[in-house]
Amino acid sequence: MRPIKVLFVCMGNICRSPTAEGVFNQVIAFKGTQDRFLVDSAGTHAYHVGEQSDPRSQQEARRRGVDLSSIRARKVATADFEHFDHILAMDEDNYHLLLAASPSEYHHKIALFLDYAPECGERDVPDPYYGGANGFSHVFDLVEAASNGFYHSVMK
Repeated sequence: MRPIKVLFVCMGNICRSPTAEGVFNQVIAFKGTQDRFLVDSAGTHAYHVGEQSDPRSQQEARRRGVDLSSIRARKVATADFEHFDHILAMDEDNYHLLLAASPSEYHHKIALFLDYAPECGERDVPDPYYGGANGFSHVFDLVEAASNGFYHSVMK
C-alpha cells in the first residue's frame, strides 16, 4: 500500500511546522499506523535551512512527550507539490504563498491545517517566534487538535 504523504508548512520551519510533524508522528504511532504515512515539514522561506527547531518549540514538545530533535529546517521545494498528497499550511499567508509557488494542478493538495480543527475557532496557527512561552503552548494545543482531526479525515 502506498503511504499517505503529508507536508506541514510554516514560514521558517522552526516552530509551527516541525511541531506539527512531531505531533502528527506521535498520533500515527499511537494509532499503530505510522507505516501508512510519510510525514515531513518545510518552510516557505529559507531563513533557517539546516537548523534545529526553535528551542522553545523543542521544550514544549518534550514537556508533552514529543521529540523534535531530529528535525532540520528546509525550504519547500518545487518537487514537493507533486510528491506530497497533502500540503498543510499553518496560516493564510503561507497558504497563499504555497498557491502562488505551485502549479495549479496541485492546488487541491494545499489546505489550511486548522480547517481540520474547527472546534478551535481559529484558522491560523499563530507564529510564536516573537511571543512568550505561552505562545508555544497554544500552538501545541492547536496542532494536537488539527492533527487528530486530519488523521480522522484521511482514515475514514
